[in-house]
Amino acid sequence: MAMPMPKKRERRSIAKNRSARHEYAIEETFEAGLVLKGTEVRSLRERACQITDSFCLIRNGECWLHGVHIPPFSHGTIFNVDSDRKRKLLLHRKQIDYLDGKLRTKGMALVPLELVFDDHNRVKVVIGLGRGKKLYDKRADMAKRDTDREIARALKERNR
Repeated sequence: MAMPMPKKRERRSIAKNRSARHEYAIEETFEAGLVLKGTEVRSLRERACQITDSFCLIRNGECWLHGVHIPPFSHGTIFNVDSDRKRKLLLHRKQIDYLDGKLRTKGMALVPLELVFDDHNRVKVVIGLGRGKKLYDKRADMAKRDTDREIARALKERNR
Protein backbone atom coordinates (compact mmCIF):
# COMPACT_ATOMS: atom_id res chain seq x y z
CA MET A 1 0.00 0.00 0.00
CA ALA A 2 1.45 3.35 -1.05
CA MET A 3 1.90 6.16 1.42
CA PRO A 4 -0.15 9.25 0.62
CA MET A 5 1.86 12.30 -0.38
CA PRO A 6 1.94 14.94 2.35
CA LYS A 7 0.01 18.10 1.59
CA LYS A 8 2.19 20.99 0.59
CA ARG A 9 0.92 24.16 2.19
CA GLU A 10 0.81 27.24 0.05
CA ARG A 11 2.71 30.39 0.85
CA ARG A 12 0.61 32.88 2.76
CA SER A 13 1.14 36.52 1.89
CA ILE A 14 1.69 39.01 4.70
CA ALA A 15 2.23 42.22 2.74
CA LYS A 16 2.77 43.20 -0.89
CA ASN A 17 4.61 46.14 -2.37
CA ARG A 18 2.22 47.00 -5.21
CA SER A 19 4.05 50.12 -6.28
CA ALA A 20 7.33 48.23 -6.84
CA ARG A 21 6.28 46.71 -10.15
CA HIS A 22 4.95 50.08 -11.24
CA GLU A 23 8.16 51.95 -10.38
CA TYR A 24 10.67 49.28 -11.46
CA ALA A 25 11.07 46.83 -14.31
CA ILE A 26 11.81 43.69 -12.29
CA GLU A 27 14.41 41.49 -14.01
CA GLU A 28 15.04 38.80 -11.38
CA THR A 29 13.49 37.75 -8.09
CA PHE A 30 15.09 36.12 -5.07
CA GLU A 31 13.67 34.70 -1.87
CA ALA A 32 15.51 35.61 1.30
CA GLY A 33 15.07 34.80 4.95
CA LEU A 34 14.53 37.61 7.43
CA VAL A 35 16.16 37.99 10.85
CA LEU A 36 13.45 38.98 13.32
CA LYS A 37 13.61 39.63 17.04
CA GLY A 38 11.21 39.22 19.93
CA THR A 39 7.53 39.47 19.11
CA GLU A 40 7.89 40.55 15.47
CA VAL A 41 6.67 37.21 14.11
CA ARG A 42 3.56 37.42 16.27
CA SER A 43 2.95 40.91 14.96
CA LEU A 44 3.33 39.63 11.39
CA ARG A 45 0.76 36.91 12.07
CA GLU A 46 -1.70 39.74 12.70
CA ARG A 47 -0.93 40.83 9.09
CA ALA A 48 0.18 44.24 10.29
CA CYS A 49 3.12 45.23 8.12
CA GLN A 50 3.93 48.00 5.63
CA ILE A 51 6.64 47.61 2.97
CA THR A 52 5.69 50.22 0.35
CA ASP A 53 8.67 52.58 0.85
CA SER A 54 11.25 49.93 1.68
CA PHE A 55 14.49 49.07 -0.07
CA CYS A 56 17.51 46.77 0.29
CA LEU A 57 21.19 47.68 0.59
CA ILE A 58 24.34 45.58 0.59
CA ARG A 59 26.88 46.75 3.15
CA ASN A 60 30.04 44.92 4.24
CA GLY A 61 29.00 41.72 2.47
CA GLU A 62 25.58 41.61 4.15
CA CYS A 63 22.15 42.43 2.73
CA TRP A 64 19.95 44.76 4.83
CA LEU A 65 16.28 45.63 4.55
CA HIS A 66 15.41 49.26 5.32
CA GLY A 67 12.08 51.00 5.70
CA VAL A 68 9.87 48.05 6.67
CA HIS A 69 7.40 48.99 9.38
CA ILE A 70 6.36 46.10 11.63
CA PRO A 71 4.25 47.61 14.41
CA PRO A 72 4.68 46.37 17.97
CA PHE A 73 2.74 43.25 18.94
CA SER A 74 -0.65 44.20 20.35
CA HIS A 75 -0.28 41.98 23.43
CA GLY A 76 3.46 42.59 23.76
CA THR A 77 5.33 43.89 26.76
CA ILE A 78 8.60 45.75 27.18
CA PHE A 79 10.22 43.18 24.90
CA ASN A 80 8.75 44.75 21.74
CA VAL A 81 11.55 46.04 19.51
CA ASP A 82 11.80 49.19 17.40
CA SER A 83 9.26 48.93 14.61
CA ASP A 84 11.34 50.73 11.96
CA ARG A 85 14.75 49.16 12.53
CA LYS A 86 16.82 47.75 9.68
CA ARG A 87 16.66 43.99 9.37
CA LYS A 88 19.22 41.56 8.02
CA LEU A 89 18.35 39.39 5.02
CA LEU A 90 19.61 35.83 4.83
CA LEU A 91 21.07 35.01 1.40
CA HIS A 92 23.83 32.75 0.18
CA ARG A 93 27.27 34.32 -0.29
CA LYS A 94 27.14 33.75 -4.07
CA GLN A 95 23.75 35.49 -4.26
CA ILE A 96 25.00 38.49 -2.28
CA ASP A 97 28.10 38.81 -4.48
CA TYR A 98 25.98 38.50 -7.62
CA LEU A 99 23.53 41.16 -6.41
CA ASP A 100 26.35 43.46 -5.34
CA GLY A 101 27.85 43.28 -8.82
CA LYS A 102 24.48 43.97 -10.45
CA LEU A 103 23.72 46.91 -8.13
CA ARG A 104 26.94 48.65 -9.15
CA THR A 105 25.46 49.29 -12.60
CA LYS A 106 23.52 52.51 -13.02
CA GLY A 107 19.78 52.45 -12.48
CA MET A 108 19.55 49.08 -10.71
CA ALA A 109 17.81 48.70 -7.35
CA LEU A 110 16.95 45.91 -4.95
CA VAL A 111 13.30 46.21 -3.91
CA PRO A 112 11.21 43.98 -1.62
CA LEU A 113 8.13 42.77 -3.47
CA GLU A 114 6.34 40.66 -0.88
CA LEU A 115 6.53 39.31 2.67
CA VAL A 116 5.30 35.72 2.99
CA PHE A 117 5.09 32.80 5.39
CA ASP A 118 6.62 29.76 3.64
CA ASP A 119 5.43 26.17 4.08
CA HIS A 120 7.40 25.84 7.35
CA ASN A 121 5.90 29.06 8.80
CA ARG A 122 9.13 30.98 8.37
CA VAL A 123 9.01 34.60 7.26
CA LYS A 124 10.55 35.13 3.82
CA VAL A 125 11.01 38.24 1.72
CA VAL A 126 10.69 38.11 -2.06
CA ILE A 127 13.09 40.74 -3.37
CA GLY A 128 13.36 41.90 -6.93
CA LEU A 129 16.34 43.21 -8.84
CA GLY A 130 14.91 45.96 -10.99
CA ARG A 131 15.72 48.90 -13.18
CA GLY A 132 13.91 52.17 -12.52
CA LYS A 133 11.22 53.03 -15.04
CA LYS A 134 10.89 56.36 -16.76
CA LEU A 135 7.54 58.11 -17.01
CA TYR A 136 7.04 57.04 -20.62
CA ASP A 137 7.65 53.39 -19.65
CA LYS A 138 4.91 53.63 -17.04
CA ARG A 139 2.51 55.16 -19.56
CA ALA A 140 3.30 52.42 -22.09
CA ASP A 141 2.62 49.74 -19.46
CA MET A 142 -0.73 51.31 -18.59
CA ALA A 143 -1.70 51.54 -22.27
CA LYS A 144 -0.74 47.88 -22.82
CA ARG A 145 -2.80 46.84 -19.80
CA ASP A 146 -5.82 48.76 -21.11
CA THR A 147 -5.59 47.19 -24.58
CA ASP A 148 -5.19 43.70 -23.10
CA ARG A 149 -8.29 44.29 -20.98
CA GLU A 150 -10.28 45.45 -24.01
CA ILE A 151 -9.16 42.43 -26.06
CA ALA A 152 -10.15 40.06 -23.26
CA ARG A 153 -13.52 41.78 -22.96
CA ALA A 154 -14.12 41.54 -26.72
CA LEU A 155 -13.20 37.83 -26.78
CA LYS A 156 -15.51 37.19 -23.88
CA GLU A 157 -18.40 38.88 -25.70
CA ARG A 158 -17.60 36.97 -28.90
CA ASN A 159 -17.65 33.58 -27.15
CA ARG A 160 -21.12 34.11 -25.69
